Amino acid sequence: MLNQEVYDKVVAEFAAKFGGKPEVVSYAPGRIEVLGNHTDYNEGYVFSAAIDKGTFFAVSAAADDKVTLVALDMGETYETTLGAVKKVEAGATWANYPLGTFNWLMGGDPSKAGKGFKAVFGGNIPLGAGLSSSAALEMATALALQKLYGTSFGKTELAKIGQKAEHTFAGCPCGLLDQASSMYGEEGALVKSDFRFNTFESVSMGPSVAFMMVKSNAKHALVDGAYASRRQACEDAAKYFAGVLRKPVTHLRDVTMAEWVLYRGGLSETTAKRAVHPIGEDERVLQGAALLEKGDLKGFGALMYDSHESSRNWFENSCEELDKIVDAAKAIPEVYGARLSGGGFGGSCCLLVDPAAAYRIAAQISREYKAAFGDEPACSLIKPSAGARLV
Repeated sequence: MLNQEVYDKVVAEFAAKFGGKPEVVSYAPGRIEVLGNHTDYNEGYVFSAAIDKGTFFAVSAAADDKVTLVALDMGETYETTLGAVKKVEAGATWANYPLGTFNWLMGGDPSKAGKGFKAVFGGNIPLGAGLSSSAALEMATALALQKLYGTSFGKTELAKIGQKAEHTFAGCPCGLLDQASSMYGEEGALVKSDFRFNTFESVSMGPSVAFMMVKSNAKHALVDGAYASRRQACEDAAKYFAGVLRKPVTHLRDVTMAEWVLYRGGLSETTAKRAVHPIGEDERVLQGAALLEKGDLKGFGALMYDSHESSRNWFENSCEELDKIVDAAKAIPEVYGARLSGGGFGGSCCLLVDPAAAYRIAAQISREYKAAFGDEPACSLIKPSAGARLV
């Protein structure tokens, strides 16, 4: 089993804490975003993949109405009761991800679950790396508690429950990308998502490629308003284009690059810059799908470099550490493409690489990064993997 060691630790901790084996164990992977940045809430397209690192969630029903959550990675325990499930404002704020997921799995009324639960969770997704450890926890929670309580939501509905938890309990207005990628991942394939219709399809990458995640040491934080301000600018731009274009526009998905060029003058400079990023990203994802069909990995990689330039110059959600990683990657022939992954403002870069040269790629990028910043990034080879499941 993938990540057997983590599974063993979670189950052993459950036995030590609660006695006996858990009734249900689930697993959900993190994700990498490969192309299509900040397009999910603009009803656009994204290429992503579930990764080979994830979170296990082990759970049994409680004898009473008590809810106990043990975060193995944090070494912390949070306790409440069904009637008192609410957003944690201070202290163990990590509990908001599983609590929020449970709350919305129960339709916003946890008391109707009847009995509480006791759970231990842990994983091996590097925190703050932009690999969506939070969505992995939400999806692992959703699958395990669905089995425990007998609800019957489909994959997309569970993804939306995790997203709602993120909005209402964790306070981050994310799109559906992270949760959907965790649910719909397949081995050796990308997930191509269409967020207008919430449809998800698998696109094979072929066996001779892998991704390398290069985690910068720039802190990755989205709840501080930078994400929310970008999202607001996109919504403002969509409203503007709805007023000037002679066609229906509800989101930036409906605006072409040519239309942005013609009508951008009516927007403030900052709003125009923010809007062009998701518009361009949608076009790059559709081009990328055509290139993958032909097996043109280098062409696909070139689109990843273009995507990063758009983040750097237009959306301004990159930083000097991420730019350094991408610039270093450009000089290495076995790296086909590179860009920031996820919300940005820190976190990681995603590189499309020839896995045979992984060691050399990591060494060269680490050398250049260390020369610039005095410390080393964490490089890990990642294979697109299967999505969330019961173990």
